[in-house]
Amino acid sequence: MTETKSFALFDSWTTKYDAWFETPPGRLIKKYESELLLELLDPLPGETILDVGCGTGIFTRDVMARGPRVTGVDLSEPMLRMAVDRSMEKNFNGICADMCALPFEDKIFDKVLSMTAIEFVLDAKKAVDELNRVTRKGGCIVLTTLNSLSPWADRRRQKAKNGHTLFQEIFFRSPDEMRSLVPADPVVKTAIHFQKEDSISDAPKIEENGNRNHPDKGAFLAVQWNKL
Repeated sequence: MTETKSFALFDSWTTKYDAWFETPPGRLIKKYESELLLELLDPLPGETILDVGCGTGIFTRDVMARGPRVTGVDLSEPMLRMAVDRSMEKNFNGICADMCALPFEDKIFDKVLSMTAIEFVLDAKKAVDELNRVTRKGGCIVLTTLNSLSPWADRRRQKAKNGHTLFQEIFFRSPDEMRSLVPADPVVKTAIHFQKEDSISDAPKIEENGNRNHPDKGAFLAVQWNKL
């Protein structure tokens, strides 16, 4: 996907992206995804953290609540503007940039995260190398994406065939494919085993069963490693 196309694609989805997380399934998905992100990233007060593909800042706020100084990067200026407006905090800075060419020096962030952005990047290895490059030695990196082994990915593939513009630009990857991109031995976890049509009240039990019996099949795939 070209950078010019990326701008247009995400600019047009700014409001829809936020609106999805206000629906009942969206709120529940946000809860599980944020919990796993915070578990793996463990943001601490005073740390410098880079949020790559921060979008409108929905997950950035949860990280900032732990007290670090966060720099958010996104290709979409409207999304980034919303993230800046939403933060209203001195410990957040937003920069419009490409995750495959981050405008930072080497080894300057304590921790780096990227939430569901790499699926829109064809050269995933280049993006991972950039995340690794800007992280200090020993620093934590958390990278998340939509799991290709999940039924959620299957539905998006079908929507892409039916002409859905956003899903036509996604590159789905499996846990093993993500492991192969990482320059260290990573921790790999998934979440969101329930489906959109499942009852909200049934979701906790479905999550529990999925984590126990199908740990690589959750729709939300998170990979965490430390910079060597």
